[in-house]
Amino acid sequence: MRDVVVVGGGPAGLAVALGCAKAGLDVVVREKRDGVIDKACGEGLMPGAVRALAALGVDPPGHPIHGITYRQGTAVAHAAFRDGPGRGVRRTALHDALRAEALRHGVEVVRAPVVEVEQHADHVRVDGSRARYLVAADGLHSTIRDTAGLAAGNGARRPRWGLRRHYALRPFSDSVEVTWAAHSEAYVTPVAADTVGVAILSSVRGGFDEQLAAFPDLAAKVADAEPASDVRGAGPLFQRTSGRVAGRVLLVGDAAGYIDALTGEGLALALTTAAELVRCLSEDRPGDYDRAWTRTSRRSRWLTSGLLRARGTPALARRVVPLSARAPGLFSFVVNQLAR
Repeated sequence: MRDVVVVGGGPAGLAVALGCAKAGLDVVVREKRDGVIDKACGEGLMPGAVRALAALGVDPPGHPIHGITYRQGTAVAHAAFRDGPGRGVRRTALHDALRAEALRHGVEVVRAPVVEVEQHADHVRVDGSRARYLVAADGLHSTIRDTAGLAAGNGARRPRWGLRRHYALRPFSDSVEVTWAAHSEAYVTPVAADTVGVAILSSVRGGFDEQLAAFPDLAAKVADAEPASDVRGAGPLFQRTSGRVAGRVLLVGDAAGYIDALTGEGLALALTTAAELVRCLSEDRPGDYDRAWTRTSRRSRWLTSGLLRARGTPALARRVVPLSARAPGLFSFVVNQLAR
């Protein structure tokens, strides 16, 4: 009988598997897709995420990020990171680095979807094989979350979606540049010396070029650049859960619940909560994980929820960036709280 089966071979799942292997647990990853997995995301790793990866022995290639800049009309707010740089990293490069380190530590990665999960008092049966625990890291639309009865619906919140494309272009700056429009935000992240990623989050459906038109200055900058990737999309982003633990099934990453990508710290949160999950499994105390997840994610959830509420109120949305520009100390404090 294995100690842990991880369902989902993206960054969150691989971080759990790598942590389990380092803790001496027998772990296998089940992933239905082959090779390196790409995903629509901003690709900017906060300094805390860089440190969490370093603790796992993972150092993916990318471009240094030294702060965050918000723009809205003529208003500009900038905050530098105080505790070291972040890093812009192509999602594929991050996945490749995590997978290589996991394999180096003996983690078995099996290409096979999970079809059937049965819970018992002292084990979980996954497609006929027994394991002490199952960790669901199968993304925003987790099927394991639904099977375990932990999905709680999306409520009345207005849904938002994300789109991303790369351009062969020298970075505009060494910060993540975030521009606010009426119903959307554009994130420009340097991921290499000759490549930037452009991610757009919006509450209005539409194709990438249609969404980009809401940012005329940015559209002009990339107009003559060669696209360096296909457009990828994700959403709806907001996903509620009733908890992160159901018996011997535990949720991590986007599967554990997601508010929005607005603050850009989804991966940092996935990595820190993955470390808590590994600790709880190593101590054979799975019930402690829900409290650890709540404690670890509290600051992020509060800040993201507050900013998203402001974003969804037109009168406030028009003032967020101008007020941040007029209160640089407060803006820097908030950014560095998220960057930890």
